[in-house]
Amino acid sequence: MESGSKLTPVKEFRVYRRNLLHREDPGNAYSITFRTATGYSLTDAAKDITFDTIKFHADKKYKLYACVVMKTHVHIILLPLEESKDNFFSLAQIMHSIKSYSANKIQRTLNKKGSVWLNENYDRIVRDADDYLEKINYVIFNPVKAGLVGESKDYKWLYYEGSG
Repeated sequence: MESGSKLTPVKEFRVYRRNLLHREDPGNAYSITFRTATGYSLTDAAKDITFDTIKFHADKKYKLYACVVMKTHVHIILLPLEESKDNFFSLAQIMHSIKSYSANKIQRTLNKKGSVWLNENYDRIVRDADDYLEKINYVIFNPVKAGLVGESKDYKWLYYEGSG
């Protein structure tokens, strides 16, 4: 397993472990889930901040295929972009951008202290078209399955390619 900073671009396949095993392979899409800190639930304002942060970095650090911001977790499907020739943004760089910015803005806006996000996230390489469709459908229907809306299109904090 690789050691050293994960906040550097990815040039070749690498595997590393924090609490969970992480695999990065340049040119692949990922399904990522991250959770709020224990006992922390996102308010609507915090969901807005998180959703806007994810969309802000789209087409700068990654191609965004889908995301949904729920009360206690977030799902994202993305493809890291090249930072420089043959060097792709690492998942650590991407997640740091999303989590750090959104947490700081949530804390300032809502006058809260303490952790917003757990340090670890669950990420998985999307293997093929079938796996991609399974992950996209999971993201799209997550708010419906949670009983928050009758139809996915009615959930404010959902984005998927082609949804606008």
